Amino acid sequence: MESLPEELCFKIFCSLDHQSLVTALQVCRKWKVLASANPLWSNLFRARWGEDRAAFYDPANSKSWKEVYEVQDRCDRVGLGLKIIGEGGEYFIIHQGEIQHHLGSRTPCPSGSKRHQNGEELTHEEASGRCRCRGILDRILFFIGDLEVASMDAKRRRVLE
Repeated sequence: MESLPEELCFKIFCSLDHQSLVTALQVCRKWKVLASANPLWSNLFRARWGEDRAAFYDPANSKSWKEVYEVQDRCDRVGLGLKIIGEGGEYFIIHQGEIQHHLGSRTPCPSGSKRHQNGEELTHEEASGRCRCRGILDRILFFIGDLEVASMDAKRRRVLE
């Protein structure tokens, strides 16, 4: 595959849907670079959401069309509001399609380990033999608590008005 000309790879990638293109990103470094090209993702965006939305969401200098596509796709899947979602074994706080915070994962840890890679305490599930980070649920609860505290002033103003 290394001897395949870049132009031919690019033409092949142009005929792929977004899921196949994401898979192609993981094949090798050359394909990752080629499959991340802005024109590919711009065309996919335009084909899925149309020219009007593409003009509206045209990425700024810091973003690529791939990132804009990912955010819009996530908005379609989970909505615009504040959500806590799991993708794979990872958990994220999402707002308007943008990942705001990584909460952690539920990946198995090495047996006998008392702490996860990020230092969080683990609990053991006897039935499955897997470990879960207790910190994910704690982080969710603390985040909800922080939201509640932050919204108290707004609630008080509404009651007084």
